[in-house]
Amino acid sequence: MAAILSNLRNTVIAGIVLTIIMIIIVVGWHGEGMPTDHTWGLFFMRWLHVLSGVMWIGILWYFNFIQIPNMPNIPDDQKPAISKVIAPAALFWFRWGAMGTIVTGLILAWMNGYLVSAITIGIIDGVPKHTAIGIGMWLGTIMWFNVWFIIWPNQKRALGIVDADADSKAKSARTAMLFSRTNTLLSIPMLYAMVSAQNIY
Repeated sequence: MAAILSNLRNTVIAGIVLTIIMIIIVVGWHGEGMPTDHTWGLFFMRWLHVLSGVMWIGILWYFNFIQIPNMPNIPDDQKPAISKVIAPAALFWFRWGAMGTIVTGLILAWMNGYLVSAITIGIIDGVPKHTAIGIGMWLGTIMWFNVWFIIWPNQKRALGIVDADADSKAKSARTAMLFSRTNTLLSIPMLYAMVSAQNIY
């Protein structure tokens, strides 16, 4: 077991294998949920969407609830461990989690047949579910844009991944932090809209 849990790749592979075993057991037991039809395809895409979203929002909240508030408490000689090692790795998974979330979300909306209705926030058909999911999609799109086109370019300067002078680094760090906080703010109504669309309407 230590060989599985000591290596992240092995842990993820084991999680996938365990999921497949669980599917086989549940389908065998109940005779339902066979991964063959459109309904299962919708579920699988939603599962990928949720996995990506957990990665993205989990790291967003890590930055805002843990890393940023505690950076002033870290001695200056230890800060490079965060800025040169942990933050770049976290930002990799952060931005690709955002990309995975938006791509799977758009595919899911298309597979469900409400992509255009959601993009127009239900104005076309007046369906409350499409309004809710549409609001969530637009908030998520704004957040995705912030990650790729504002936070990441500014973090590259702030962390020294690309060359920048000290003033530019400080300004970029503040800009990245403010847009990260903006995404934290938007994540709360975005998650409400997404979950309400699936459970209230």
